[in-house]
Amino acid sequence: MTHPTLSAGNVAVITGAAMGIGLATCKRFAALGMKVCMVDVDGQELAAAAAQVGPPAMVMISTTDVSDMAAMERLRDDVLSQFGAVDFLFNNAVTRVGGGVWGDMDEWRRSMAVNYWGPVNGVRAFAPAMIDRAAPAVIVNTGSKQGITNPPGNTAYNVTKAALKHYTEGLQHELRNLDDCQVTAHLLVPGWTTTGKKEHQDGAWLPDQIVDYMINALARGDFYIVCPDGEVTCEMDRERILWAAQDIIENRPPLSRWHSEYKSLFKKFSS
Repeated sequence: MTHPTLSAGNVAVITGAAMGIGLATCKRFAALGMKVCMVDVDGQELAAAAAQVGPPAMVMISTTDVSDMAAMERLRDDVLSQFGAVDFLFNNAVTRVGGGVWGDMDEWRRSMAVNYWGPVNGVRAFAPAMIDRAAPAVIVNTGSKQGITNPPGNTAYNVTKAALKHYTEGLQHELRNLDDCQVTAHLLVPGWTTTGKKEHQDGAWLPDQIVDYMINALARGDFYIVCPDGEVTCEMDRERILWAAQDIIENRPPLSRWHSEYKSLFKKFSS
């Protein structure tokens, strides 16, 4: 079984569509007979990617910066003009600039603009019309495990994905409490994935595997779509997420999983 929105003739808008998970999703949806609007900030990469997806009658492309609300509103108008409706909104565009706590401020702002405000702009631009149609529709925002367990390193990225997690949870709560609303929100949380132009490494999942996992999870009605990979199992994810939450209730230092005095305790906990 698949989610009813994944049906021939239905329309999907996918950001970050030029490569990786976004492109794999475009290909899969087009193979199902869906019409696809591919959105990316890199027009050259986007045009090359679109040629792999389908004919112009079924595939629309838009070079759009998701952090620009006015541009997203223009995108919405263009999609509705060409395809008439939107059944599936996949806010998947991402940047990893930013770095640690003392990282460049402009990169921090760009990270928040794309990773957090991009999905918010997508929702605000497209969701009202999706709700008004009173038909099944889906919004998927791409989060990250780094927004849940917050590993040291790229703090800016972690912050944006943590904010997006909370936003998407609030969005789903509001949608399910709207009368006659058939739109649902979901948080996709990929594991280690070979994306972009990176060389594939053993242990990483390929984008097609993420798409398979997402489609099956949507059919079940899952909100949290936390993907394993070749190195991290679902059980390992549960242990890491639980340990991170227990930092608060156990009054441990933050990020105790990486704290020298607690590493052995976490190892015992997760063994």
